Amino acid sequence: MVHVTFIAFDGARQELTCAPGQSVMQAAVSNGVCGIDGDCGGSMACCSCLVYLDPDWLVRAGTPSDFELGMLELSTNFQPNSRLSCQIKLSLALDGLIVRTPSSQKP
Repeated sequence: MVHVTFIAFDGARQELTCAPGQSVMQAAVSNGVCGIDGDCGGSMACCSCLVYLDPDWLVRAGTPSDFELGMLELSTNFQPNSRLSCQIKLSLALDGLIVRTPSSQKP
């Protein structure tokens, strides 16, 4: 199992134990994590699952594709440590992952 901690913009924390293989977005939506909507169902057609990763986790989560970077740059919430949570697959290498959500999910 993979442990993931979601930290909302207001500091509220939600800790989950998730099965490897699912995306961070799937885990969040399945467990009612506030701030991650996944409106497009993980097809990378929106930014409603945008999250921020702590620097230590950026490398472990993998490099975003050019398409993902293009989508991220369309978001008003874009920061250098932004990722689409639908594109991060949980694995044992991500055990202990810390994910932060923006104050709102604006396109």
